[in-house]
Amino acid sequence: MAPPEPEDACGAAGYQGLIGQPRSVLDNMNFPLGTRVIGPEDAVTADFRPDRLNIEYAPNDRIEKVACY
Repeated sequence: MAPPEPEDACGAAGYQGLIGQPRSVLDNMNFPLGTRVIGPEDAVTADFRPDRLNIEYAPNDRIEKVACY
């Protein structure tokens, strides 16, 4: 049996300051390989990967969630 993944396996804790910022701040930033930037109408796979950083933004183009999944 594999050991459980750490709670912040994707490093989302280090990006929480993005919440509330406009989506455009992401344009000049570098993120880990596999990071997903997800809009309100975007279709995404439902597979759970605790090591994948996900950044979600709202219809007003403000970042509303940064999490590992």
